[in-house]
Amino acid sequence: MIDYNNKIFRPVSNSENGETSNETIFLYKQMGNILTSEYSGGKIVKGHLIGLVDENGEINMKYHQVNDKGELMTGICTSKPEILTNGKIRLHESWEWTSGDKSKGQSIIEEQ
Repeated sequence: MIDYNNKIFRPVSNSENGETSNETIFLYKQMGNILTSEYSGGKIVKGHLIGLVDENGEINMKYHQVNDKGELMTGICTSKPEILTNGKIRLHESWEWTSGDKSKGQSIIEEQ
């Protein structure tokens, strides 16, 4: 299992219907297979996520956030890890809003 504890991630790409950007910072915390994060930046005033990490380091999570329009947005996401040549983690994410238009998207975040 990959240990995500105390790792900082920043998006490098996102679908147009997403709210995270390279201004969004995620601080991951992990206890056992339970992952949590607080995040903010760009269009996101405040966000939280909670997820479960499997033996391959894949994360299944749920998230909620308040955007810069004052809207509470919620969603689900699956993240698949890739270990880069420098040892840092890149996460390939497939996500779906469970609020708003319920659209889907893809994003990539990388360990800083």
